[in-house]
Amino acid sequence: MATGETGFDDVTYDLISVQYHALKAGHDYGQYVRDAENAGHTEIADFFRRVMEEDSARAKQCHEFLKDLTIHHAAGPAVT
Repeated sequence: MATGETGFDDVTYDLISVQYHALKAGHDYGQYVRDAENAGHTEIADFFRRVMEEDSARAKQCHEFLKDLTIHHAAGPAVT
């Protein structure tokens, strides 16, 4: 199992990275929804809501994968 400079296996690092970016984007999209609503663009606000829901689902799926990896002892600091 390959490890990067973090000491964690690549798959764990990748899942954490995707989860972080999905959660961060979801936070940002909340502002986008408000901006579109304030400008009277309901259809665009709805689009941003859908994108936010997709990122939320993506972050949740990463969380489940990470939990499964942890349970099966495949996650965590790499053994050298």
